[in-house]
Amino acid sequence: MATTFNSVDPSTGEIGPAYEEATADDVQAAVASAADAHRSGALADPAKRAALLRGAAARLRAAGDEIVTTAMTETGLPEVRLRGELERTAGQLEAFAAVVDAGDYVEAIVDTPDPDAKPIPRPDVRRMLVPIGPVAVFGASNFPLAFSTAGGDTASALAAGVPVIVKGHPSHPGTSERVAREVSAAAADAGLPAGTFAHLPAASLEVAQALVDAPAVKAVGFTGSYAGGRSIADRAAARPEPIPVYAEMGSVNPIVVTAGALEARAEAIAEGLAASVANFGGQLCTKPGVVFVPYGEAGNAFADDVAKRLEGTEPTVLLNERLRDALRDAVGRLEQRAERLGGSPQAGGPGFRHQPSAYEADAGDLGTTPELLEEHFGPVVLFVRYGTRDDLLAALDRIEGQLTGTVHAQEGEDVATIVEALRERVGRVIFDGFPTGVAVTYGMHHGGPFPSTSAAAHTSVGMTAITRWLRPVAYQNAPPALLPAELKPDNPLGIWRRVDGELTRDPA
Repeated sequence: MATTFNSVDPSTGEIGPAYEEATADDVQAAVASAADAHRSGALADPAKRAALLRGAAARLRAAGDEIVTTAMTETGLPEVRLRGELERTAGQLEAFAAVVDAGDYVEAIVDTPDPDAKPIPRPDVRRMLVPIGPVAVFGASNFPLAFSTAGGDTASALAAGVPVIVKGHPSHPGTSERVAREVSAAAADAGLPAGTFAHLPAASLEVAQALVDAPAVKAVGFTGSYAGGRSIADRAAARPEPIPVYAEMGSVNPIVVTAGALEARAEAIAEGLAASVANFGGQLCTKPGVVFVPYGEAGNAFADDVAKRLEGTEPTVLLNERLRDALRDAVGRLEQRAERLGGSPQAGGPGFRHQPSAYEADAGDLGTTPELLEEHFGPVVLFVRYGTRDDLLAALDRIEGQLTGTVHAQEGEDVATIVEALRERVGRVIFDGFPTGVAVTYGMHHGGPFPSTSAAAHTSVGMTAITRWLRPVAYQNAPPALLPAELKPDNPLGIWRRVDGELTRDPA
């Protein structure tokens, strides 16, 4: 008898439709099919991959009304947010199709031979990145579209030419299945084999473990909690053949506000900060969780202003009961270590809700109570009050790896040491803004030192995310007929290559 699990509407707590859980046999079949697709070489055709990506984008837009309606009932997120996320998802797919078209993501390098080189003659060496093999992608709870079934991990992996097996997130199974249907259809339309893409609906740990353990799976993409990401990374490392895990695992995204910034624009910063903390239930990996504010009347007024703005916000819907309970537990621990700003929380209302709120502690407390820096995945912010620059720098030194760090300062203020302290601990330094909202561009880096991610050198957002699913291969003194098109002497694809150290599109 098949095992099932149900979706739940987090805004009401009502139980939704039942979905059949993937089995161990389903995992084995999906992995075998992906391995066959990889061995077939079908995904080596860049035109077919680009067609798949553009076709998936078009299909998702065409099915947008149904996808958004389903996602609303499974996540409690508002329609405007989900429609924006759907467009971001489609845009990502199209952007990676353009990356495939350009072709230079393979980082082709040609070192021509030099028989007179010293101390030994130099051979002809040609290097490029090639697909690593089938990969497993774990959908995220907080982005049912842009970081899930057809999200950035899937888009970048398909662009790289590797088959993808998605473990759908149990918080939005109907959304995942509907999206998966369109991606599978787009693969078929592009003339690619069925093993190019697979979707496994699952709430169980067994399916996740089986995917990580499968010998044919060569890498894993994950977005979620530290506990979940660390568990997957440890399991992958313990395999007979260890594989890389690209896990985004959480962040408190520290913000530093200087005295000069408060004097010049405290109200504007407070307005932006309150929105960044509370929007979409504070359930964004880039939500600012810790804000460093100077002591004094201006700092007091600023913290109180943000707290009142949050207090005046209605309790927000959290994505599922587990996240609601985890946040309640975390806030309970926080209230034992920090002072709550503002009045008592409002009643929660139906479903899984939490009142946006603010707390306050002294910068010196971080040395004796490091638990203050625990991530609170929801609409909660901690103000850390500092006296001197040395107090601030000592507190920043307590922070572990994060996705982002932000500085609000005025021209003329010396914040170089603050920026340097953040740079050592984050993947993206932001000036006079807020970390929520991540642009999908070539220059974006959405990653950071451990424990924010398991692989600080890589990003899960932006065009360079494709490199996670590739590995380098060098061909030495290879006959031209046996070289891939990207490395052939006449450069038939016309891509940018580094030839003898110089970037060029010329033949080599």
